[in-house]
Amino acid sequence: MAALDNEKSRTDILNRLKRAEGQLRGIQRMIEEGEGCLPIATQMAAVRKALDSTYVRMTVCFMEQQLQTRLGADITGKDAAAMSEMFDEIETLLGKIR
Repeated sequence: MAALDNEKSRTDILNRLKRAEGQLRGIQRMIEEGEGCLPIATQMAAVRKALDSTYVRMTVCFMEQQLQTRLGADITGKDAAAMSEMFDEIETLLGKIR
């Protein structure tokens, strides 16, 4: 299985995970302080969405890397822009299936 080689994508994914981690700590604090179930459930739903979004981003990054590896590093100019646009659209579409 391939690793995340793109530094920008790796940083983006790590930042998303750190944000979700902060949200989880907030939920733990809410439970410890006796908050109501509805606000806790709302925060849990937000964390789930954040993790789903991160998973989609990681999947698209993997797809980009695999395609670039198989096609070679000769993708430049108009082709690179078209491929980037295609992956943005794929990420948007995958994000809607949650």
